[in-house]
Amino acid sequence: MSLKKEKTTIYAVRTIIGQESTVAELIDTKAKTMGVTLPAILFSESLKGYVFIEAKDKEQVDNIITGVPHIRGKSLGKVDIKEIEHVLVKRPPTEGLEPGDTVEVIGGPFKGEKAKVTRIDAAKSEVILELLESTYPIPIKVHADYVRVIEKSSSENSSESFEQ
Repeated sequence: MSLKKEKTTIYAVRTIIGQESTVAELIDTKAKTMGVTLPAILFSESLKGYVFIEAKDKEQVDNIITGVPHIRGKSLGKVDIKEIEHVLVKRPPTEGLEPGDTVEVIGGPFKGEKAKVTRIDAAKSEVILELLESTYPIPIKVHADYVRVIEKSSSENSSESFEQ
């Protein structure tokens, strides 16, 4: 018993920013009520305003998205998997962070505070910070998703200043 797999393509659909999840759910529901099986529906937080649909042809996508709220126009057409590959690969939140970097806390009780990274626990995706505006250097532990790099540490510059 062999199953024939139909050739499918990925199509991009523009949405209202912030409505990607809702649009994906509505598309999935509408496809099921129409009796159409879509192999995949994808959206990413890093690529706002777009939902990607895997379907057999553009006509099928256009039929499904017609009348779905929060969609801007018709489908944009075929998308090569290489164009969205960076969105598909999950990267660790600590990637790109180094001790000495200046960061801004973007979530949690210390939201809006600027801090310096002292240590990184990649296994737990946590960052140990020292708040810059604090009178006493108190280390705090924050999940790496809650920090945004403001300034990278310049290890070459700091080693030169000690030599003088």
